[in-house]
Amino acid sequence: MRPIVDPITRSVVQHRLSSIVAEMGEAMLRTSYSQILNSSRDFSLAICDVEARLIAQADHIPVHVGALPWATRAVEERFKEVAPGDVILMNDPYHGGSHLPDLTIFVPIFAGERRLFWTVVRAHQSDIGGATHGAYNPNATEIWQEGLRIPPIKLYEERRLRDDILDMLALNVRNPDDFRGDLAAMIGAAHLGERRLQKLFGELGADVVEAAIEAVLDAAEAQARAVVSTWKDGVFHGEAFLDDDGRGNNDIRIAAKVTKRGSEIEVDLSQSDPQVTSFVNSSHANMHAAVVMAFAYLIDPDTPKNSGALRPLKVIARLGTIVWADPGKPVTLCTSHPSNEIVEAIVKALASSCPDRVMAGWGRRFRIAVQGENPRTGRGFIWHMFHARPGGGASANGDGWSSIGEWHSVGGLKFGSVEVAEARFPLHFRRHEFLPDSGGDGQFRGGLGVALDLVFETEKPALGNTAGEGTRHGSCGMLGGKDSAPHRYRLLSAGRAPRELRTKEVGIEIGPGDCLEVRSAGGGGWGAPSRRSQAARDRDRLQGLVTDDAAKARTS
Repeated sequence: MRPIVDPITRSVVQHRLSSIVAEMGEAMLRTSYSQILNSSRDFSLAICDVEARLIAQADHIPVHVGALPWATRAVEERFKEVAPGDVILMNDPYHGGSHLPDLTIFVPIFAGERRLFWTVVRAHQSDIGGATHGAYNPNATEIWQEGLRIPPIKLYEERRLRDDILDMLALNVRNPDDFRGDLAAMIGAAHLGERRLQKLFGELGADVVEAAIEAVLDAAEAQARAVVSTWKDGVFHGEAFLDDDGRGNNDIRIAAKVTKRGSEIEVDLSQSDPQVTSFVNSSHANMHAAVVMAFAYLIDPDTPKNSGALRPLKVIARLGTIVWADPGKPVTLCTSHPSNEIVEAIVKALASSCPDRVMAGWGRRFRIAVQGENPRTGRGFIWHMFHARPGGGASANGDGWSSIGEWHSVGGLKFGSVEVAEARFPLHFRRHEFLPDSGGDGQFRGGLGVALDLVFETEKPALGNTAGEGTRHGSCGMLGGKDSAPHRYRLLSAGRAPRELRTKEVGIEIGPGDCLEVRSAGGGGWGAPSRRSQAARDRDRLQGLVTDDAAKARTS
């Protein structure tokens, strides 16, 4: 029989767990090798239990964390015998992963002979093999063309590294040094969490910690249900559209039917469009993560985002659709898209149920990965563009954040230091500033996107791949707010006409001195523009966020 814990002990354990995953994140930030991790912070940390429940998480990338219980379930199903010192690795979307670039490390946590928890680290790799550099392959028609698939495997057995496995993995990526270093950082962060949990067991006793966690989960459920109970009951519908699949199919529909009764929420995505042949399909775990994100954004921010808070939520989806593809389909873009569109469809649906809590659309992801040779070092490089982040959507609480990023990361992904990027790579940021007029108008204005002019200081041609969305559809307005303008990306080369970049293409030749011209979307507006105060409009003009011409057009 578990001990009864008082509210103070429950709170102490809850905050200790939060501090443990936060410290794990700091370890990742300080020890990882690649800029995608140590600058852009494309990683997440969590603690799950042996029932595959999410116990605690750090504030990093929501789309990672929402999928981790499914990955934990796959590990539990694969390994019935786990020993202290084991380290398990996986990435496969059809074994609980999100997409192939996201490696996930699991370290088991024991109290005596009993295995209680896992410390979990998920981190995006700058390359995972496959047909194209940088892990995103718009030409893929099956997952085997996207990179190396790793089902749950033991990388360490009782603290003994399986060197043959690690050598095989590193041999199949284009940047093995970064890969090995980043993997070591992930393992180190997971072991740090293990040590901190063992210390907590020593201070309070494992039985008390377990009982406190049950109380934390129950309290989170109660908090979430209390919020949902205040929303209007009914059946609500929302939809969002992907630009295209890169193969001529436009406006791919994600449909959400949301039923709210009392303190229960049911999200039904089964009427979404059929799966396609390109990488904009979603894996099952990623689809669930997107639904969890939408729900988490609408409940109170101080409610712990754990499995207890998710108990009011039920998800229905249909295999073979864009949100849940058949095994073997390519899915690499899914953590960005259709994740953003799943969130958008659900939030639109609930706008009639909880209008004061919904937010307008955040910008969509339009990434570029460039492979070339750095003339300063003579070594090859792979650079992922995390700069020129789009704007965030407005809400009932005010204007959206500028250059904050996309809905699937809500600020968790950083664009990092311009100066550090210029020092590491043959790049010159000639311009990187807020883009006036890019946010959707409304009672509250969408955050601004970015104007970026980036010059490549290479001496040999480089190759670029694009992967993303948002040149056809801007960020959606909400409750009468206006959509933002969409993205516009161009490649400027001396002696040639500007080349419009599509969101899904490979083999883009980037010559020495070429300039990437990015004009990223802002966020959507919230509420009718007629309700925006004159003082707010005057402030926008004074700060240069809205130009005089645009201001006149909005008030005419």
